Amino acid sequence: MLTARPFRLFPNPRHGVPGVVVLPAGGFRRAKAEITGWAGYAPTPLRDLASIAADARVARIALKDESGRFGLGSFKSLGGAYAVGNLLADALARQGGARGIRSSVLAAGTYRSQTEAMTVTCATDGNHGRSVAWGAQRFHCRCVIFVHETVSQGRIDAIAAYGAEVIRVPGTYDDSVREASRQAEQHGWLVVSDTSWPGYTEVPRDIMQGYRLMADEAADQWDGPPPTHVFIQGGVGGAAAAVTVQMRARFQPAPIAVVVEPDNAACLLASAELDELTAVPGNLDTVMAGLACGEPSLLAWEELRRAAAAFMAIPDEAAIETMRLLADRGIVAGESGVAGLAGCLLVAADATSRVILGLTADSRVLVFSTEGATDTELYQKLIGERA
Repeated sequence: MLTARPFRLFPNPRHGVPGVVVLPAGGFRRAKAEITGWAGYAPTPLRDLASIAADARVARIALKDESGRFGLGSFKSLGGAYAVGNLLADALARQGGARGIRSSVLAAGTYRSQTEAMTVTCATDGNHGRSVAWGAQRFHCRCVIFVHETVSQGRIDAIAAYGAEVIRVPGTYDDSVREASRQAEQHGWLVVSDTSWPGYTEVPRDIMQGYRLMADEAADQWDGPPPTHVFIQGGVGGAAAAVTVQMRARFQPAPIAVVVEPDNAACLLASAELDELTAVPGNLDTVMAGLACGEPSLLAWEELRRAAAAFMAIPDEAAIETMRLLADRGIVAGESGVAGLAGCLLVAADATSRVILGLTADSRVLVFSTEGATDTELYQKLIGERA
């Protein structure tokens, strides 16, 4: 079990209220058909954490391990690269080319003379930019990635390794999102953002449809009685929303979904408390760099506002301790990737929270380790001698 630490838990009073369909089933079918056809595709493993479940006094905890996804080390490769392919295909169609060009055709270089003149761009904490850069290299176009001032050099180097130009800007992740948008408008670049806002929803929707494949695989791999709970990390909310949609599609009743965020960047929890899209001010300082987001994605919020049973904010120390707990069992998980499991274990150790979420000795929990050691130097520093 984890050391007892303070955390915030907000039961969502709007859980289960009917709402709009954010991710239509047809869009997921298209994303699944494309991504599963890519060279190197293979489902990532679902790992049973029997000893951790026993300590947490629940029947089962299973962890979907995304550390090996396409060699990029995170689930993000399912979304950003897929959206790059769609954007390029749409741009080619506007230029008078064929409609509905498959990503396999782009990867083969059939339209290389045209795509090499196109530029995709985004802002990133690390993993999303790496996916977009990988997709740009795969589909033969130029790529410019914006990072904020606290993104580590290791993550920048991992993005640049795929041929992208990386530009560091002052401020937070949300400042880098605005700068990417500004320069894209100035230069005519294609924006591949994983966060959405009014007037910009289709690309983030494609990205979230790609993320659903992670949850779909987990449902295929789950055996026995279905999960009763799912704990999933927040960030701007895209991954959490994708998971809740796919849980409803695959399990009836759907598992109780809990969204977990760093306590210094809990924009989804703040939005739930106020029942409106809410930005969190400040420098968003957290070791969970991939979740250091102060402004929720509009599309994700429209889904999570009704689909999440509760929102949590946890301290950095809980994430680090969870990384070490997994490392002791031979599982490599990054600091942002363990937030869901850390939230589960904090709840499991707190009698009141167990009652609020209905967590019992019979509960079956699904969690997602959304990244491996995407910054090796930082991972080794946090894990210590276990590395």
